[in-house]
Amino acid sequence: MATWIWIVIAVAAFVVLAAVVLGARKARERRVVQQREKAQELRQEAEQRHRAAKERENMSQELKERAATERKEGDKVAAQAAKIDPDRD
Repeated sequence: MATWIWIVIAVAAFVVLAAVVLGARKARERRVVQQREKAQELRQEAEQRHRAAKERENMSQELKERAATERKEGDKVAAQAAKIDPDRD
């Protein structure tokens, strides 16, 4: 074969190889960007869940305090009822 054919084949192979390498880099960059976006979405979701959980914890604590107050009031009323009950021994 003539030398110029070998040169054309080598140049074509180099162009194809360069295109494959560049395509692989672009694909990797795209994948990295997608992973970053997904990670950011997950972080936002986690933050929302943390806020919701904190709200529920606060509500739970408040309800617990209210229940304790109601229980004390109930005990006071029961003690008062026991004092005035004529059937009590």
